[in-house]
Amino acid sequence: MAVSDTLINTLFDGRYRIVRKLGMGGMANVYLAEDEVLGRRVAIKILNDRHAGDEQFVERFRREAKNAASLSHPNIVSIYDRGEAEGTYYIAMEYLDGRSLKELIVARGPAPIHLAVDYARQILAALRFAHRHGIVHRDIKPHNVLVDGEGRLKVTDFGIARAGVSQMTEAGSIIGTAQYLSPEQAKGAPVDQTSDLYSVGVVLYELLTGVVPFSGDTPVEIAMKHLSTVPEPPSAKRADIPRDLDMVVMRALAKDPSERYQSAEEMDADLRRINRGVAISPVTEEAATAIISRPPADVTAITSHSPRPPAPYAPPAAYYDYDEPPRRAIWPWLVALLFVTAALVGGYFLYSQVQDQLSGSKTVAVGYYKGIREVDAVKKIREAGLRANPVRQPNADPKYPETFVFSQTPSPGDRIQKHNFVTIYVSTGPPKTSVPSVVGEQVDRALSDLQDAKLRGRTVPVESDKPEGQVISQSPKAGASVAEGTRIRLNVSKGPTPVGVPNVVGSTFDTANSMLLAKGFAVSRTDVKSDEPKDTVIAMSPNAGTLQPPGTTINLTVSKGPTTSTVPDVTTLSQNDAQAQLKVSGFGVHIVTQPVVDPSQEGIVQTQDPAGGTQAPPGKVVTIAVGKFEATTTPGPP
Repeated sequence: MAVSDTLINTLFDGRYRIVRKLGMGGMANVYLAEDEVLGRRVAIKILNDRHAGDEQFVERFRREAKNAASLSHPNIVSIYDRGEAEGTYYIAMEYLDGRSLKELIVARGPAPIHLAVDYARQILAALRFAHRHGIVHRDIKPHNVLVDGEGRLKVTDFGIARAGVSQMTEAGSIIGTAQYLSPEQAKGAPVDQTSDLYSVGVVLYELLTGVVPFSGDTPVEIAMKHLSTVPEPPSAKRADIPRDLDMVVMRALAKDPSERYQSAEEMDADLRRINRGVAISPVTEEAATAIISRPPADVTAITSHSPRPPAPYAPPAAYYDYDEPPRRAIWPWLVALLFVTAALVGGYFLYSQVQDQLSGSKTVAVGYYKGIREVDAVKKIREAGLRANPVRQPNADPKYPETFVFSQTPSPGDRIQKHNFVTIYVSTGPPKTSVPSVVGEQVDRALSDLQDAKLRGRTVPVESDKPEGQVISQSPKAGASVAEGTRIRLNVSKGPTPVGVPNVVGSTFDTANSMLLAKGFAVSRTDVKSDEPKDTVIAMSPNAGTLQPPGTTINLTVSKGPTTSTVPDVTTLSQNDAQAQLKVSGFGVHIVTQPVVDPSQEGIVQTQDPAGGTQAPPGKVVTIAVGKFEATTTPGPP
């Protein structure tokens, strides 16, 4: 009886409506969910309850979210959110409607050569970006690579990734999957980006042949093969694999990290050369040749002890607790069957010879099959008593579209023995290439990158707030596999719409700065001596009224204030009014008292120093004498 999942149709963390389970693993379960805040589908990975209290698993889970969230790339699954809810931890990530690369290999077997190369290059693009940010994935395998309906790959599961060189052992165990481990991972030694490239070599080997280079009954047995056994070249399992591609795989699978590719860019460059039909680098050819011809390594020199061989299977005693009935001898029947088989085979060959003599010839003329569909050519070849050997290859000649025969061997009219093979070369269309990412580049650089990838660009100017000439989007998207010569649409920014510059001359700097920032301009300030009041804008560049793109810097020339000012005349004013007027004019005030006999002069400025109308530097202290009434007494008669 199936047990229902209690999370289905519930609202997780008050935001994610769980729709259905997508998969489950040893550490976490993955669900399809609706983000009710942003209205989009996400894949939400929830740590199992039994691991939520284990600090080691929680740390790995947090590390996965942190590492992947720091990497934004078309070939890496995006992380949208992470958090803690309902007693466990979760990660909300991009939902990709597709299957894992492992599922495709199991369902379809070996991939076409051009597609295997394209998939490997997309994985390398993701690793190149991660390595540039100092992150080593450490668990590259087809299970951790998702493929959407357009053939775009995305790498996921950064749960055991580390920043920079790191040890592979955690709590005494080896982290990773045995079939895809690098030799240094199998030993628990430090790993770096070349370890990821070894795993890419294993994945490419499996894409080309349908099997991994090393297999065994136990993880220990597989690990020992990674350490000591040189794998068979892929072409030993699949004859149509070109020699150069053999060399690329064998260099990636070098036991010594120093003999491998040292960067994802270097390995991708060789795969790009194979796509173009150009020879691989001499370094790769030399390294791969040395690896293939090298005798197997001494395992005892690599590890201090050999693994104990697995014990042979022994069925339990209960399997034998019955009385076996006596068996009759079967050899007389085998002898009789052998005689009957020999008679049938002899009769068949005798019949074939008689038929050949009756037909008067044992040879058949080869027909002309160029320009017809593969299925029709195979039918004609079989009707002639021959066998077809279709070889599918890219062909850019428009006379031979996809699935049509463009060459054959033997040539038409040649006579060959019946049942011999006729090889027909079938077009798979123009050679394929991967679309590079040019978003964010200037249009000249983008067109050059497309030309390097044997593609053409078509520019379309569009309104945008991005700088003029910058590519803001492309179609098809980066990573797509398209025919060479395909035209890629590039939407190129025409630059921001110009804005009129307001007139701020005569305003204070603070006022002018606010007005210009509100219009989307940047502001710079230059202070100069001037008779205008301090902090007053006296000039601007560009000039007011001109049209400028948003973000343009407007330089404001601002007055430092005059060198001297006229001292106002404050005599006859009250003390408070005199103080206020002097401060407004930029002067300091010092107050003294002066006796007066007129009560009306109480609190009135009698004199000032400097006198009103004279010139003085700003900040000069003006002394004012304020009247203070003092009554006088008349003396009486003696």
